[in-house]
Amino acid sequence: MMERIPVSSTLDEETARAEVYGLLAALYYAPPTAELLSQLRVAATEAPAAGGFLEEPWRQVVAAARERTDAQIAEEHDALFGGVGKPDIHLFGSHYLSGFLNEKPLAQLRTDLAALGLAREEGMPETEDHVAYVFEVMRYLIAGDDVEVANLTRQREFFAKHVQSWVPQLCETIAAHPKARFYAAIAGFTQAFIGVEAQGFDMLA
Repeated sequence: MMERIPVSSTLDEETARAEVYGLLAALYYAPPTAELLSQLRVAATEAPAAGGFLEEPWRQVVAAARERTDAQIAEEHDALFGGVGKPDIHLFGSHYLSGFLNEKPLAQLRTDLAALGLAREEGMPETEDHVAYVFEVMRYLIAGDDVEVANLTRQREFFAKHVQSWVPQLCETIAAHPKARFYAAIAGFTQAFIGVEAQGFDMLA
Protein backbone atom coordinates (compact mmCIF):
# COMPACT_ATOMS: atom_id res chain seq x y z
CA MET A 1 0.00 0.00 0.00
CA MET A 2 1.21 3.50 -0.78
CA GLU A 3 1.65 5.71 2.24
CA ARG A 4 2.81 9.02 0.81
CA ILE A 5 0.72 12.08 1.45
CA PRO A 6 -1.09 13.48 -1.60
CA VAL A 7 -0.56 17.16 -0.84
CA SER A 8 2.13 18.90 -2.87
CA SER A 9 1.91 21.61 -5.47
CA THR A 10 4.82 19.97 -7.31
CA LEU A 11 2.82 16.84 -8.12
CA ASP A 12 1.02 16.75 -11.43
CA GLU A 13 -2.68 15.97 -11.37
CA GLU A 14 -2.42 12.33 -12.40
CA THR A 15 0.29 11.58 -9.84
CA ALA A 16 -1.78 13.31 -7.18
CA ARG A 17 -4.86 11.23 -8.05
CA ALA A 18 -2.86 8.03 -7.81
CA GLU A 19 -1.41 9.15 -4.47
CA VAL A 20 -4.88 9.79 -3.04
CA TYR A 21 -6.12 6.35 -4.06
CA GLY A 22 -3.02 4.77 -2.55
CA LEU A 23 -3.39 6.68 0.69
CA LEU A 24 -7.07 5.79 1.06
CA ALA A 25 -6.33 2.14 0.31
CA ALA A 26 -3.77 2.07 3.11
CA LEU A 27 -6.09 3.79 5.59
CA TYR A 28 -9.01 1.44 4.98
CA TYR A 29 -7.02 -1.78 4.71
CA ALA A 30 -5.47 -1.68 8.18
CA PRO A 31 -4.91 0.66 11.11
CA PRO A 32 -2.49 3.31 9.83
CA THR A 33 1.15 2.91 10.73
CA ALA A 34 2.88 5.32 13.08
CA GLU A 35 4.87 6.65 10.12
CA LEU A 36 1.75 7.36 8.08
CA LEU A 37 0.03 9.10 10.97
CA SER A 38 3.13 11.21 11.59
CA GLN A 39 3.01 12.31 7.96
CA LEU A 40 -0.69 13.12 8.19
CA ARG A 41 -0.20 15.25 11.28
CA VAL A 42 2.34 17.52 9.58
CA ALA A 43 0.66 17.55 6.16
CA ALA A 44 -0.13 20.85 4.51
CA THR A 45 -3.82 21.73 4.69
CA GLU A 46 -4.00 24.40 2.03
CA ALA A 47 -4.71 23.38 -1.55
CA PRO A 48 -2.33 24.62 -4.25
CA ALA A 49 -5.25 26.62 -5.69
CA ALA A 50 -7.33 28.62 -3.23
CA GLY A 51 -10.82 27.28 -2.60
CA GLY A 52 -10.11 23.77 -3.83
CA PHE A 53 -13.09 21.47 -3.32
CA LEU A 54 -11.02 18.93 -1.38
CA GLU A 55 -9.31 21.48 0.85
CA GLU A 56 -11.80 21.48 3.74
CA PRO A 57 -12.34 17.68 3.79
CA TRP A 58 -8.55 17.22 3.79
CA ARG A 59 -8.20 19.73 6.63
CA GLN A 60 -10.67 17.63 8.62
CA VAL A 61 -8.54 14.52 8.07
CA VAL A 62 -5.38 16.24 9.27
CA ALA A 63 -7.19 17.69 12.29
CA ALA A 64 -8.66 14.29 13.20
CA ALA A 65 -5.19 12.70 13.02
CA ARG A 66 -3.74 15.41 15.26
CA GLU A 67 -6.52 15.08 17.84
CA ARG A 68 -6.07 11.35 18.39
CA THR A 69 -3.27 9.03 19.38
CA ASP A 70 -2.02 6.18 17.23
CA ALA A 71 -3.63 3.73 19.66
CA GLN A 72 -7.01 5.48 19.56
CA ILE A 73 -7.05 5.41 15.76
CA ALA A 74 -6.05 1.74 15.68
CA GLU A 75 -8.79 0.92 18.18
CA GLU A 76 -11.31 2.81 16.07
CA HIS A 77 -10.34 0.90 12.93
CA ASP A 78 -10.78 -2.41 14.76
CA ALA A 79 -14.08 -1.31 16.34
CA LEU A 80 -15.55 -0.32 12.99
CA PHE A 81 -14.10 -2.83 10.56
CA GLY A 82 -12.57 -5.66 12.60
CA GLY A 83 -13.48 -7.82 15.52
CA VAL A 84 -14.55 -11.45 15.73
CA GLY A 85 -17.50 -12.36 13.55
CA LYS A 86 -19.54 -9.74 11.74
CA PRO A 87 -17.91 -6.27 11.77
CA ASP A 88 -19.94 -3.15 12.46
CA ILE A 89 -19.18 -1.92 8.94
CA HIS A 90 -18.42 -4.07 5.91
CA LEU A 91 -15.74 -2.82 3.52
CA PHE A 92 -16.79 -5.09 0.64
CA GLY A 93 -18.66 -3.98 -2.46
CA SER A 94 -20.86 -7.06 -2.69
CA HIS A 95 -22.46 -6.18 0.65
CA TYR A 96 -23.62 -2.80 -0.66
CA LEU A 97 -24.50 -3.92 -4.19
CA SER A 98 -26.35 -7.14 -3.37
CA GLY A 99 -26.84 -7.23 0.40
CA PHE A 100 -24.59 -10.27 0.77
CA LEU A 101 -20.88 -11.05 0.68
CA ASN A 102 -19.28 -13.05 -2.14
CA GLU A 103 -22.18 -12.55 -4.52
CA LYS A 104 -22.53 -11.69 -8.23
CA PRO A 105 -20.84 -8.27 -7.95
CA LEU A 106 -17.65 -10.01 -6.81
CA ALA A 107 -17.82 -12.44 -9.74
CA GLN A 108 -18.26 -9.52 -12.14
CA LEU A 109 -15.34 -7.69 -10.55
CA ARG A 110 -13.13 -10.75 -10.96
CA THR A 111 -14.10 -10.98 -14.62
CA ASP A 112 -13.23 -7.33 -15.15
CA LEU A 113 -9.94 -7.70 -13.29
CA ALA A 114 -9.00 -10.68 -15.44
CA ALA A 115 -9.68 -8.58 -18.54
CA LEU A 116 -7.21 -6.03 -17.16
CA GLY A 117 -4.64 -8.75 -16.52
CA LEU A 118 -4.97 -8.33 -12.74
CA ALA A 119 -5.52 -10.86 -9.97
CA ARG A 120 -5.49 -10.94 -6.19
CA GLU A 121 -2.16 -11.70 -4.55
CA GLU A 122 -1.92 -15.16 -2.99
CA GLY A 123 -1.39 -13.89 0.55
CA MET A 124 -4.30 -11.46 0.60
CA PRO A 125 -7.09 -12.87 2.81
CA GLU A 126 -9.74 -10.38 1.70
CA THR A 127 -11.76 -10.76 -1.47
CA GLU A 128 -11.16 -8.39 -4.37
CA ASP A 129 -14.21 -6.25 -3.62
CA HIS A 130 -12.57 -4.83 -0.47
CA VAL A 131 -12.51 -1.05 -0.79
CA ALA A 132 -8.73 -0.98 -0.42
CA TYR A 133 -8.34 -3.40 -3.32
CA VAL A 134 -10.54 -1.44 -5.71
CA PHE A 135 -8.70 1.75 -4.74
CA GLU A 136 -5.38 0.05 -5.49
CA VAL A 137 -6.74 -0.99 -8.89
CA MET A 138 -7.67 2.64 -9.60
CA ARG A 139 -4.16 3.71 -8.57
CA TYR A 140 -2.72 1.17 -11.01
CA LEU A 141 -5.02 2.29 -13.83
CA ILE A 142 -3.76 5.85 -13.30
CA ALA A 143 -0.06 5.26 -12.65
CA GLY A 144 0.65 1.94 -14.39
CA ASP A 145 3.13 1.73 -17.26
CA ASP A 146 0.96 -0.38 -19.59
CA VAL A 147 -0.95 2.22 -21.62
CA GLU A 148 -3.26 -0.49 -22.96
CA VAL A 149 -4.60 -0.85 -19.42
CA ALA A 150 -3.59 2.33 -17.60
CA ASN A 151 -5.66 4.88 -19.49
CA LEU A 152 -8.64 7.18 -18.92
CA THR A 153 -11.14 4.92 -20.68
CA ARG A 154 -10.31 1.98 -18.42
CA GLN A 155 -10.32 4.25 -15.38
CA ARG A 156 -13.77 5.60 -16.19
CA GLU A 157 -15.24 2.14 -16.79
CA PHE A 158 -13.78 0.62 -13.63
CA PHE A 159 -14.67 3.66 -11.51
CA ALA A 160 -18.32 3.63 -12.61
CA LYS A 161 -18.81 -0.09 -12.06
CA HIS A 162 -16.71 -0.79 -9.00
CA VAL A 163 -16.20 2.48 -7.09
CA GLN A 164 -18.97 4.99 -7.75
CA SER A 165 -21.61 2.25 -7.55
CA TRP A 166 -21.12 1.63 -3.82
CA VAL A 167 -18.28 3.54 -2.13
CA PRO A 168 -20.46 6.63 -1.46
CA GLN A 169 -22.86 4.39 0.48
CA LEU A 170 -19.95 2.99 2.47
CA CYS A 171 -18.85 6.54 3.30
CA GLU A 172 -22.33 7.46 4.51
CA THR A 173 -22.42 4.35 6.69
CA ILE A 174 -19.08 5.20 8.28
CA ALA A 175 -19.96 8.86 8.83
CA ALA A 176 -23.19 7.89 10.62
CA HIS A 177 -21.56 5.39 12.98
CA PRO A 178 -21.32 6.63 16.58
CA LYS A 179 -17.81 5.19 17.04
CA ALA A 180 -16.41 6.92 13.95
CA ARG A 181 -14.21 9.92 14.66
CA PHE A 182 -11.00 9.71 12.63
CA TYR A 183 -12.72 7.51 10.08
CA ALA A 184 -15.66 9.86 9.84
CA ALA A 185 -13.17 12.43 8.55
CA ILE A 186 -11.65 9.83 6.21
CA ALA A 187 -15.13 8.98 4.91
CA GLY A 188 -15.90 12.65 4.33
CA PHE A 189 -12.72 13.12 2.36
CA THR A 190 -13.32 9.90 0.42
CA GLN A 191 -16.84 11.04 -0.47
CA ALA A 192 -15.56 14.42 -1.67
CA PHE A 193 -12.77 12.83 -3.68
CA ILE A 194 -15.15 10.37 -5.34
CA GLY A 195 -17.36 13.32 -6.25
CA VAL A 196 -14.44 15.13 -7.90
CA GLU A 197 -13.47 11.97 -9.77
CA ALA A 198 -17.04 11.47 -10.99
CA GLN A 199 -17.21 15.05 -12.29
CA GLY A 200 -13.90 14.60 -14.09
CA PHE A 201 -15.04 11.42 -15.79
CA ASP A 202 -18.38 13.00 -16.73
CA MET A 203 -16.46 15.70 -18.59
CA LEU A 204 -14.83 12.99 -20.71
CA ALA A 205 -18.15 11.51 -21.81
